[in-house]
Amino acid sequence: MNNKLMKLQSRPDYVDEVYKALLDAISDGSLAPGMRITQEEIAEQMAVSRSPVLQALRLLKKDGFVQDAPGRGILVSPLDPDWTGRLYEIRGALDMLAVRLAAERKVQIDPELIANGRQASQSGVVKALIDTDIAFHSAIYQASGNPLIAETALVHWNHLRRVMGAVLQSSAQRQSIWDEHEAIANAIADGDSKRAVELTDLHTSRARVNLVKRLDEVLKQQGNPETA
Repeated sequence: MNNKLMKLQSRPDYVDEVYKALLDAISDGSLAPGMRITQEEIAEQMAVSRSPVLQALRLLKKDGFVQDAPGRGILVSPLDPDWTGRLYEIRGALDMLAVRLAAERKVQIDPELIANGRQASQSGVVKALIDTDIAFHSAIYQASGNPLIAETALVHWNHLRRVMGAVLQSSAQRQSIWDEHEAIANAIADGDSKRAVELTDLHTSRARVNLVKRLDEVLKQQGNPETA
């Protein structure tokens, strides 16, 4: 494994830190889909014992980010367009619930989030594109007043972050995305829950179709046997 993982400060219990470090590396592509990793290599690179690494890998496996490799070790889970489409169906349902609740409360979504998103779109920096998109939707989850929405959405967003990273490395973000975000924010602020839900349904449907199609194209270009 050639990729470098950050060493962690010695602590009695740091399973969560190992989990987060590995999840970040998987999400940003440092640990690429299909890469074989072992408990020993991770422990050595992070300068920790094998026990927290083993526990972190078990959690990542449960959440679908890694899977058993043939023989010995673990594989970073491959990206799957069909499964990504299903993730978007769940995310869409959560987003529509969140905007309806936020609109009922007539919450003003911070305009700076939209300004930052437009700036990121112009820059083309992949991390900024992903971070600003997640920040906008997270603000809506918070505006809903129901903390369970954000908690439920978190694991789905971690998976989608991987997909967005893989796709945005090879193509630009959809140009209309921040116009759609702004329209949703305006409907929420106006207290128009029906329009907010309709706009969100359209937004997530477009995003699902676009991202799944482009992910399929990326995987075919890479010679992924699952999409050939």
